[in-house]
Amino acid sequence: MLGFLGLTGYPLVYALWLSFTNSDGLSSRTRFVGLANYKEVFSDPDTMASLGRTALFTGITVPLSIVAGLMLAVLVNQPIRARGVFRTLLYLPAVVPPVGAALTFKLIFDRDSGAANGFLDLFSVNGVPWLVDPYARWVLIVLTMWGVGNVMIISLAGLQDIPKELLEAARVDGANPWQSFTRITLPLLSPVIFFQVVTGIIGSLQTFAPLLIALNPTPAGVTSVPESNYFYMINVFAQYFANGRYGYASAMLWVLFAIIVFVTFLLFRLSKGAVFYSVEPELAKDRPRTMGDA
Repeated sequence: MLGFLGLTGYPLVYALWLSFTNSDGLSSRTRFVGLANYKEVFSDPDTMASLGRTALFTGITVPLSIVAGLMLAVLVNQPIRARGVFRTLLYLPAVVPPVGAALTFKLIFDRDSGAANGFLDLFSVNGVPWLVDPYARWVLIVLTMWGVGNVMIISLAGLQDIPKELLEAARVDGANPWQSFTRITLPLLSPVIFFQVVTGIIGSLQTFAPLLIALNPTPAGVTSVPESNYFYMINVFAQYFANGRYGYASAMLWVLFAIIVFVTFLLFRLSKGAVFYSVEPELAKDRPRTMGDA
């Protein structure tokens, strides 16, 4: 409880209070401004543009990650030799810390000494400026897909939880592999896919990787982030540490929190009829009575 109150509860309450002030994080002359920061969030075109880029990135990477992870899980679930080795190699990138992965990609796609341009030189292609527009967005997408091992390992666990008897019965009834996959595997895997959709959207909306692979990943050099990768959290970072607008940045974070809560609630509402659980939650009237019941 002390850890929760000190590291989570207090920062949340403090950030909420800051969002109603004009605090710059240093001066003691903090003035209460009411909802002015929240009104500015929704009226600032730069903030709305950064939110739109974040939504576009989420809409691209989340479906791609889930599909790629599921395909890899199906492949490594087959009875092939050295299956464990393939699983380990595919999952290994997901173990690399995000900062290390981002810095590695920054080195790989460096215009002058990166391995990507070194490979292109073999085909007489001049150095491509990967870390600036219009290529920076694709470098970020590749970085995201590089860590798809997390999705693969969760999908693999879901695949191995499906009773083999159902697939064998479908095979006996004449179902081909595609029919078995779409009629049995996917419905039984829907809770796992739904979990990955929810967590993937939450993670993508808070992505911070563009700053790590920027040309100058510092508060002073936040403007070096390419426009296509200038996401919402990068804008928050700039408001906090480059512009000193702690009140406005705190309001931006609370707006993002509200968006995540709304999107999560909407996903749960839309999941009814599309997600099939092997064990349905017990209804209160169907629950057996116990000694503790009145």
